[in-house]
Formats: sequence, structure tokens, C-alpha cells
Amino acid sequence: MSAERPTMPPVRLPSDAELARDALSAPLFARAARLARWAGEGTPVGAGGELLAGQLATATGLLGLQDDEDGPAYTAEAWQLALDTGLVEFTEDPGAEGVGSDEPSGTAVAGEELDTLTTGSPQDILELWLGGLESVLADAAAPDLAELVDQLTEDGELDLDAIDWNPEEEADFLDGVLGNLYLLTALDEGSPERPVPLPALAASLIVPDDMDEPTDDVLEDVSDAMMRLDDQFRLLAPTGMITYQPVDEALIEEIDGEGPHIRESVDGVDSEVPEEEDVTRYGMVALTPLGLFAVRSRMLEAGVDAPAVGDLADADAGALLDALPRHPEGAARAEAELWLARRGPLDAARELLAAARGNDEDAPRRRLACQQTLTLVGREAEPAMRDVLDDRELGGLARVWLAEHGATDIPEPGEAMVFWLTIDTIAAQLAADPDSPELRDLVEGLVGGHSGFFDAAWRVDHPATADVLEAMGRLHPDRKTAKEARKAAFKARSATRR
Repeated sequence: MSAERPTMPPVRLPSDAELARDALSAPLFARAARLARWAGEGTPVGAGGELLAGQLATATGLLGLQDDEDGPAYTAEAWQLALDTGLVEFTEDPGAEGVGSDEPSGTAVAGEELDTLTTGSPQDILELWLGGLESVLADAAAPDLAELVDQLTEDGELDLDAIDWNPEEEADFLDGVLGNLYLLTALDEGSPERPVPLPALAASLIVPDDMDEPTDDVLEDVSDAMMRLDDQFRLLAPTGMITYQPVDEALIEEIDGEGPHIRESVDGVDSEVPEEEDVTRYGMVALTPLGLFAVRSRMLEAGVDAPAVGDLADADAGALLDALPRHPEGAARAEAELWLARRGPLDAARELLAAARGNDEDAPRRRLACQQTLTLVGREAEPAMRDVLDDRELGGLARVWLAEHGATDIPEPGEAMVFWLTIDTIAAQLAADPDSPELRDLVEGLVGGHSGFFDAAWRVDHPATADVLEAMGRLHPDRKTAKEARKAAFKARSATRR
């Protein structure tokens, strides 16, 4: 691992109490808890702790799954989860070796962890749920049981070399998929209300970034990945980690010697966007808040910097302003609101303004973040704004704030302050997105509204003046104006060298 930790965008998470309620109500976990209570003080089980045929039928009825053709399988999965998490404990009976597969060879009882569900803290419940999730993730990354049976030798041994399965690669693939879902959710591009099409998710891991048009071989790989993910997501959905609409069975066909494939071409991978109703047939997936919590927990354990909104609530203003420009818009506002909620409006404003000062490379972005955060502060902060009206770095944004909040007696800024604020604002937006349409519109508007803009702008004593003017030359669509901008940038650099 490199010395610099990878960083993810911050995510917004519910409280631990809300997440714990979600964990308790997740179908697989709720079934496991119910079976643990049913096990009580003793239930005869098989050699590995599995339910015998009679108990499995009874347990399936207890869960109300007797009319579901997959009911026994769901029950067996819930029972296994109960064993894996300690909700159920298994003791093998002495002398059980050699007992038939459907004969009792041990006893299962309600485990000590069962009390955690009623007496434990939300953190205790979430820790128990995470432990169970790890076992389900391991199952999801394992090869299909039927495939394993096909590879048994005549002696009943498993021929591992014949199985096209690498446990580390399979686990990494699933982690990569969950990481992509996490990133999309953090960037507000995925949620239970806006699920991600399965073809797009598979393509994000398979199709190279520099490939304009996927080849037939790449599309085949995407189809194979979709089938793997369909199986894995069907296993993960009952944990409460994801919401999943499976691939339409009508689109799946068996090909001799190759297993299941997507019958039709994979929509959603090429440049043409298919109809929405067609996309949904290929599977739709999203992380739930509980799933977001789970992936973040695993990332933190792996050494990834995965912040959550609210982490900066007790930080100083400098740390807040350094972080906010890298947050998605919604997360930035939520983080700022939580920070302000811990402070009085006037004290918060003074702390933010003090932290916004500076002539370093990141200072323009700090000031822009300061200005955006101060829009959330009420009129109680007015004295702090009036205190900096004569400050070259802060006087411009203070005047903007006062005007937006209906203040009176705002002194007119001098031309030097107006141009300094203009350069500072463009520098901040260049750092955020140097090619945004909004920035291009701003550049055109500034030049169009001031006939002598470049004659005055190159004289501005701001560390970013030359860079800003050079960028304006690149962004402005008019060739003559762009040339004027580049000349002004040259003058600004020459003046700096003197």
C-alpha cells in the first residue's frame, strides 16, 4: 500500500440507532434471529450443525416460506447465518462420527449473541450484523456448488486446478463492484431511489477507460460479469446491504459448455442510451444506507480514508474550509450545517473569515468555501462582516453577504477590490473545474460587461492573476478576445518578475 491513503468522497449516514433498526429488520438477519429463538434449549442437527430434513421443513413453515419453492434454501441460509454469528451454537455429540447424513449428530441451542439483539447497544448490533455480512460476502465470492460437484474426481476429491476460480480475484472483483457503488452513492449518482443499471456497473469494471467502442469480446466479458453479479446480488439483497432488481429470466439462456449467458445484446454499454423500461430488465442495484455503512466500515479497515458527513463538526474552520471544496455539493452543505450548529453565528463567522485569509495556492478555494458557508449564517453575523470591509481579501465577499442579507449602509468597493475579488473567484473555480460551462459563461460575461477588463486585470496584485488571465484566453470563444487575455497574462507575469 502506498504511503498516501486513498480518499473517498464523504457519505451521509443515518444514526447508529437507525442503522441498527435496519439491520434487525433485514430479511436474512431477522430470519436468523427467529430461528435462534426457535432453537431454544436444544434442537437435533446434523454433523456440520445443519438442520435435518424434518427440522428444516418445520423451520421453513415457521418463517412462512413453506409455499416458496426456494423456501427451504432461504431457511438453510438463515440457519447458517445464525451459526456464523453466534445466534445459534452447535455442539457435536460424542460418538457421532459415522452417523448418517440425515441423523442427529449434535445439538444446536440459542447462542449468547441472541441477547445482543435485545440488550446490546446499536453499535453491538451493527458489529454482529457486519460479522454475518462477511460470511455472506465470502459465500457470494465462492464458486457455484454445482460447478464444484462437476469437478469431483473419481475418488471424490475436488480438482481445484479444473475450476476457473481464484478466490482472491473473485473477492477483489466483488469489492471493486461495491466500491464503485459506494463512489456513485457518495457522488449522489446512485441511491435506492436512483438505482444503477447492472450493465453500466459491470462495464465500469470491464471496459477500459480509453476504449471508445467496446469490442465483441469485451461485451462478452461484460455479459459474463453481469451473470456473476446477478448471482452475487441475489445472495446479498436479503442482508439489507443492497436493493436489487434481478436480471429478467427471459433474457438468460443456457449455452452448452458455457453456462448461463445474457441472451440479447447488452444494452447500456454502448453510446446509445436504451429506453428506461429496457434497462431495468437487465438488473438494477443500489446500496442501502446500511450497505453504505458496511462498505465504509470495510474500507476503513483496509486503510482507505472514507470520511462521513459530520466528521468535521468539531474541527477548526481551517480544516473545514480545506475539505469542503472536495465535497459533492449536497455533502458540503450538510457538513457546513453540522459545523455551524455547534457554534454561535457571530463566532462562527469570525472563525471562518480568519481561516479564509492567505495568499497560498489553495486560498481562493478556501474563500469561496467560506463565502458559501456564510450564506447559511443569519443576520447575527453582520458585525463580523463589517469588521472586514476594508480587508482586501475579505472585503468583497463581506459586501456580497451584507447585500444578500438586506443590510444597509454598505460602502461601495473600490475598483481595485472588485478586480481582486474577480480574480480570486475565477481562481477558485478554475481549481474546482477548469472547463465547466458555468466558468466559461462567467468569463464571457465579465469581458463583455467591461470594455477595458484586461487593461485593468493584469495590474491586479493577486498571486493567481497571470494564471487566471491565461485561462480566460483558453476559455473565451472569441479569438481576438482570447489573444488580448494572453497578452494581459504575459504583462502580469512580466510585472511579477520585476
